[in-house]
Amino acid sequence: MMELGYLNQGQPSRGTTPLVTLPLLLSTLVFFSTFTHAFSSSVFPELNPIKPRHSRLLRSAVQRETPTSQLSELWSPLESQGWKPYVESNKPTALPEKSEGYIQVFLDGGLNQQKMGICDAVAVAKILNATLVIPYLELNPVWRDSSSFMDIFDVDHFIDVLKDDISIVKELPKEFAWSTREYYGLAIRETRIKAAPVHASAYWYLENVLPVLQSYGIAAISPFSHRLSFDNLPVDIQHLRCKVNFQALTFVSHIRTLGDALISRLRYPQGSAEEMGFNYLQEVTGAGARKNAGKFVVLHLRFDKDMAAHSACDFGGGKAEKLALAKYRQVIWQGRVLNSQFTDEELRSQGRCPMTPEEVGLLLAAMGFDNSTRLYLASHKVYGGEARISTLRELFPRMEDKKSLASSEERSEIKGKASLLAALDYYVGLHSDIFISASPGNMHNALVGHRTYLNLKTIRPNMALMGQLFLNKTIEWSEFQDAVVEGHQNRQGEPRLRKPKQSIYTYPAPDCMCQA
Repeated sequence: MMELGYLNQGQPSRGTTPLVTLPLLLSTLVFFSTFTHAFSSSVFPELNPIKPRHSRLLRSAVQRETPTSQLSELWSPLESQGWKPYVESNKPTALPEKSEGYIQVFLDGGLNQQKMGICDAVAVAKILNATLVIPYLELNPVWRDSSSFMDIFDVDHFIDVLKDDISIVKELPKEFAWSTREYYGLAIRETRIKAAPVHASAYWYLENVLPVLQSYGIAAISPFSHRLSFDNLPVDIQHLRCKVNFQALTFVSHIRTLGDALISRLRYPQGSAEEMGFNYLQEVTGAGARKNAGKFVVLHLRFDKDMAAHSACDFGGGKAEKLALAKYRQVIWQGRVLNSQFTDEELRSQGRCPMTPEEVGLLLAAMGFDNSTRLYLASHKVYGGEARISTLRELFPRMEDKKSLASSEERSEIKGKASLLAALDYYVGLHSDIFISASPGNMHNALVGHRTYLNLKTIRPNMALMGQLFLNKTIEWSEFQDAVVEGHQNRQGEPRLRKPKQSIYTYPAPDCMCQA
């Protein structure tokens, strides 16, 4: 037997340090291995291997064959729905000679929530006849991104597009330089409006903010997210919000250029990201002359830990994952998650569980996308990492993302900046042949609305249907496929008229659109 140090049971020779016996060493190693696995399972459950939850469906989906006729229909552009973007009169309206003062807004949330807040800020400035200061973007507590408005959006384009609607300044004049985020964080200030109700009316602003403007020449509104109603506003104010959202807010040039390069690489596959180097400006310039462009789908896979925990659903990660998500809910929301009162089956049957990467893959496969589909994965961070994504990759081996399509040098300007990463995904998603989001959220809502405005194909998953289908553990692939296709026939980008209290940024008809 091979000896490991001093292994016999006798006395050690002089000058030799006695070592543990082999049985003791082996038992120690077993204990350490067990402890390490238990520790990583409880503290880092996302590192655990994850078994497919729908193995029967997955086996059939991997072997699927899609008829050419179905593929052709699937990739065909969305037919005209009889709606077109509202186009304002070419006759410019003169701005009032005197502004009532300066409006500042402080916007929290992620990129798309901030975008909506910017649109509302322009509308409020118009209502009050105020000069808008370029909105201040709060440091996001989740993503820790300190990117400013000018880091994300083309500020000169923003000001130019809106120059006939409101007055906008990049910064306050010297006499108001004291009005900063830090100033309002130290104490109660008379120029800060802190009590703006959610979905406040235009009348509320005239009654409560205009007097502050007239008294001090400035008013700072914080918090501001969702602080303007979607209903009972003048038509010109609604049209202005649409103009900001769909025309004035464009990303900075380096985001657009890198986005165009990724789109080019999805349509015209070539070498690896590292081989591409830093020549994407030249690549994009020459891409327009090429023919036979391929098509691609953008999948917004909103499956991060925050979303998974808040849903209170079971995602197949075992007891360790359940405990970890329950602890996360308790720490972040102190248990204030209404979904946790329901069982997983109840939540799924009501469509209140976000789909896992595996489930989204099965949905796409059932709709007819084959394994040659170019799929771009738009996601900040997937809970469970590659262990979760592996089944989706098995179904769609030509799946790409920012890292696979762009070199580290190309990504250097956006690395670690969640808002710029999201902006890049938004840009690619807007220009894709088909966009699909795994579950509702701000990016889903924003892109669904923007693509509806442009009449682009956008698949909206029927969450209740998918939840019920996935609960059926005996369903055959053919039955599953038929149900998925039938359940999504009218969920591919057709405009839905906005109902009261619904967002014009998600439902642009009829406020932002008119019938052709």
